[in-house]
Amino acid sequence: MEAYDEKTNTSGMICLKYLLLTFNLLFWLAGGVVMAVGVWTLVEKSDYISLLSSSYYSASAYILIAAGAIVVFTGIIGCCATLKEKRSLLIVYLILLLLIFLLEIVSGVLAYIHYQECFPFCQQLDKELQHNLKETMVQKYQQPGEGSVTSAVDKLQQEFKCCGSNSSSDWSDSVWILTPGNDRLVPDSCCKTPSNLCGQRDHPSNIYKVEGGCITKLEEFILSQLQILAAVGIGIAFLQLIGVILVCCLYRSLKEESY
Repeated sequence: MEAYDEKTNTSGMICLKYLLLTFNLLFWLAGGVVMAVGVWTLVEKSDYISLLSSSYYSASAYILIAAGAIVVFTGIIGCCATLKEKRSLLIVYLILLLLIFLLEIVSGVLAYIHYQECFPFCQQLDKELQHNLKETMVQKYQQPGEGSVTSAVDKLQQEFKCCGSNSSSDWSDSVWILTPGNDRLVPDSCCKTPSNLCGQRDHPSNIYKVEGGCITKLEEFILSQLQILAAVGIGIAFLQLIGVILVCCLYRSLKEESY
């Protein structure tokens, strides 16, 4: 009978270990994905970030990278604790899981609340975007030493199919447009079919006439990313509860075995 119980306990512990190792692998991969999203944001969306004077968006990307690194580190501790069957490491792993769980819940809820407050009329965000984007377009576009800004504005207008910060008429105040000898009314990137000097004609058949301009498009993009982050954060947080339960079960089994 004792041999049977011992065999049952051993089989149960082995099953727990494999389940926890599988969870750690998924958790580790999730951390890598979070880091990749942060790096992707900095690399691919850095052009848009450069259009805003606020460091909030770039800081968010760095936070994602840091969070991903913490998740990967926690996953490594979890694997070591599981394989070596160290109760002390399991406690450390459990504490880290709970801390990450709480942080994800808090950040996810805050992001969701912020999204609800902002959508569809986020006054603070809209005011910041309107001021920064219009000033950037009017003062820095095609100016010496502002090549990155020029590239970012062109990419923004082409990718989001928009023209100007609020409307195409914003370009009438542009330092570049007002330069003697420049016959363009808008940048060539405003054209539906970009070509050299196509910006000389600002008819709706030639350029993008989007209500609200690029500010509306950029705001929608930021808010959609915020909504995704909120959903993913809360979803992964609840998934971590499975890991917490598995850790507690394995810890209990190791404790009973030691007796």
